[in-house]
Amino acid sequence: MSENKPESGPTVNPRVTREGCSVLLDINDGDRLVFACLSAGSTLKIGNKTFSLQPLIGCPFGSLFQVESGKEKPYLSRFIPPTEENNVQDGGGCQLQEESRDNRAIIDNNQAQSLTGDDIDAMRRQGATGNEIVEALIANSATFDKKTQFSQEKYRLKKQKKYAPRVLLRRPFSRSICEAYFKKYPARIGFLRVDALSLLLSMANVSANSDVLVLDMVGGLVTGAVAERLGGTGSVCNAYLGGTPYPMEIIRMFNFNNEVCKRVLRCSVNDLCAVQNETSEQVSQHEDVCTMESQSDEKTSLSVSTEEVHLSSKNGVSDLVPENELSTTGKTCKAPKAGEKAPKEVIQSWKENGFSSLIIAAPEQDAWILVKDLLPLLTYSAPFAIYHQYLQPLATCMHNLQLEKMAIGLQLSEPWLREYQVLPSRTHPCMQMSGSGGYILSGTRAYSNTSQS
Repeated sequence: MSENKPESGPTVNPRVTREGCSVLLDINDGDRLVFACLSAGSTLKIGNKTFSLQPLIGCPFGSLFQVESGKEKPYLSRFIPPTEENNVQDGGGCQLQEESRDNRAIIDNNQAQSLTGDDIDAMRRQGATGNEIVEALIANSATFDKKTQFSQEKYRLKKQKKYAPRVLLRRPFSRSICEAYFKKYPARIGFLRVDALSLLLSMANVSANSDVLVLDMVGGLVTGAVAERLGGTGSVCNAYLGGTPYPMEIIRMFNFNNEVCKRVLRCSVNDLCAVQNETSEQVSQHEDVCTMESQSDEKTSLSVSTEEVHLSSKNGVSDLVPENELSTTGKTCKAPKAGEKAPKEVIQSWKENGFSSLIIAAPEQDAWILVKDLLPLLTYSAPFAIYHQYLQPLATCMHNLQLEKMAIGLQLSEPWLREYQVLPSRTHPCMQMSGSGGYILSGTRAYSNTSQS
C-alpha cells in the first residue's frame, strides 16, 4: 500500500510539467495551437525548423519560451518579458504626440528597409539573437519613426513572430482545450463553444459527489469537463448507443490522475435501460414477470459487454479499453486510462439511486429519442441539459417533454459571447467572431404516474 502512494500522491505538482504529460503550445499569441506530449524525444516544428521540447519539461505552466539562434542550431529558451514599468513611463510621453501623427504620408513601395536578407543571414551566422535582428530591422527602417504608436507595435510584433517566435506553455483544461478545438477543428467537438460548455455544466448542476450521466459524441470534451469539475469525487457514466463506445481521445489531454480516471466509466444505453427496467421488446410481452426478466437481461448484457471488449481490442486505435488491458498485462505498468467499463455493482447502484444529472451532447442524433430513453434513469428533481448546434431539434424535444409532462422548468437558451479589442482609442468588437455557439435545452425531471419507456 505504501509503494502506490508516491505515484499518485502529493509529489506530483499539477502546475508543473513532467515527462509524459500533455501540454498546449500557443505559438505567437494564438497564431497556431498545438497539443503535444512532453518527452525527451518530442519535437516541435516552427516554420522550416524543428525544435526539441525537452527544455519545457519541469517548467510551470504559463512559462514563455523564445526561439534563440545557437552556434550549432536554434533552440527554445526560457523568455522572461520585461517589466511593464518602463513601458508605462515611455507611453506617457508618446501619448500626447499621437494626435498629430498618422500614416497618410507613408508609401508602401518596399524601399523603406535598407537591411537585406543577406545581412540578416550574416547576423545569424555571427550568433545574433532574434531580438537583436528585430531591433536592427527597426533601426534600418526609414518609415518606422513616422508611424503611429499602434502601427509601430504592429510592425514590431510582425517581425518578432518571424525572427523570434515565442511559445507559451499552456495547461490543458476544459477551457483551453475547447478554445483550441473550436479554433482549429470545430466540427470534431460539434461546434461547441467555450461559453456553451460552461453553460452546459451550470445548467446540469455538475458539482462534487455527483453521479452524472453523459452522452458525449463530441470526442470526450464534455466527459473530461465533467470529470474535471468533479475533481475525483462522484462518478461520470459515459453512455453510448449500440455496441461500440464513442471515441473520447480528448480526455487524454486533461492529465487526470488515477483517482479521477477511476471515476470515469463507460456503459451502454441498452445495459442501463435493461437494468432500470425490462428491455423495450419485453415490456409489451411480459409485464407481470419483470423481476425474472431483469435478471435474464443482466446476464445477456454482461455477455454482450464481454464481446464488446474483444471487438474493441481489434481496433484499439480509437478505443480506450485495450489500452487499459495493456496497462495491467503489458511489460510496462502504465497508469489506468479513463473510460473503463462500469462494473455490475456500480450499475446496480445507479439503478437504485438514479443519476443526479444528465448531459447530452450528440449533434448527430435526435434529441427527443435520446431524452425519452435517458431521462427515466435520473432521480426525480434531477436537472438535465442538452446541447445542439441548431435550434429546431431542441424546440421539438421541448414540445414533446411538455406534452408528456416528463419535465418542468424547461428553458431553451442561446449563449452569446462577444470578444472586444481594448486599446487606446481603439475599443471595438473583434471583426471576426463566431456567429452562434449553439443552443441548450435545460430542465428538471418531474414525477409522472405513467411509466413509459
